[in-house]
Amino acid sequence: MLIEYGVWGSRLVLAGAFGLSTWGKLANGPATRKAVVDFGIHIRWAPAVAIGLPVVEGAVAVGILLPWTAGFAGAVALLLLVCFTAAIVRLLLRGEHPNCSCFGAANAEPIGPATLARNALLVALAALVTVGALRYPQVPGSLPAEAAVGLMLIVTMAAVLCWALGELRGLRRRVDEQALSTLGAEGLPVGAVAPEFELPAVEGERVDLASLLSPGRAVLLVFVHPGCEMCAALARELPRWQSRVREVLTIVLVGNGDLTEHAAWGRAQEVGDIPVLVQQGNEAALRYRVRGTPSAVLVGADGRVAAAVARGAIAVRELITSAKSGAGRQTTRRDELISGTRR
Repeated sequence: MLIEYGVWGSRLVLAGAFGLSTWGKLANGPATRKAVVDFGIHIRWAPAVAIGLPVVEGAVAVGILLPWTAGFAGAVALLLLVCFTAAIVRLLLRGEHPNCSCFGAANAEPIGPATLARNALLVALAALVTVGALRYPQVPGSLPAEAAVGLMLIVTMAAVLCWALGELRGLRRRVDEQALSTLGAEGLPVGAVAPEFELPAVEGERVDLASLLSPGRAVLLVFVHPGCEMCAALARELPRWQSRVREVLTIVLVGNGDLTEHAAWGRAQEVGDIPVLVQQGNEAALRYRVRGTPSAVLVGADGRVAAAVARGAIAVRELITSAKSGAGRQTTRRDELISGTRR
């Protein structure tokens, strides 16, 4: 009986995933068509695929729930997921990171290792559903009606909650984008108090501005994105720069999105001990009025903005150089004052 509960539960979860995918794609046709083109479908066939794909997924979601079609629907789900995963691997190997609108535009994020991990779990689930449906064709009829319906309600509520959270994330992202587009001049005025923030690091802990400034050094916040090749090239240089300015400046990478993806990206770029912080929306970028990547903001040891926003890799390098030179001049001036006092 316990196995039969597991078979029914796995079918419900997979049906919920395909149901959410169907709804998300149909709810925003333009975003779905764009994602289809980004994944390699010719633009001529994009409208047909953008409509046909969610229809097939919806049929799969329904078929998984019916005992006489569950095995076939599970096999189709497995085939679709394998094809999706192969397409993602191909794009990643080519260095491309288009938005994955698998569950609709609200949940659209650039593909990466997290996307592969999610698809691997769904592939395993689809295989389990297919085998379970073939070996236990009597499910859910063999289960008590109240148990079968109750489990269905639980999974349905979980699916609705996931959909609501996705919509909330999408709304927050759109609000952030609108706020960025309506900002005045880029960057805060030099001398302004640097806004506080607290962001998760890829290692797991949360890091705030105060802790970064506590050693008495200036902080350079370098805003990056894993899908940006210029960001990757700059990130590979930063460990060398950090070794040169370690006594006066702490360099920190600030990304946006998924912690796992940024951790993998940081390892790929070999950033070493440079902290990698991840925004959940654009909270830090909004507070510092940063609009693009790569960009950098220099916060002095006194907690104030020390320079205008540096946009682009060349400007970031120049900002690091000027920060080191400025710190050197301040040290020389302090030594002169100390010597004069002693005399």
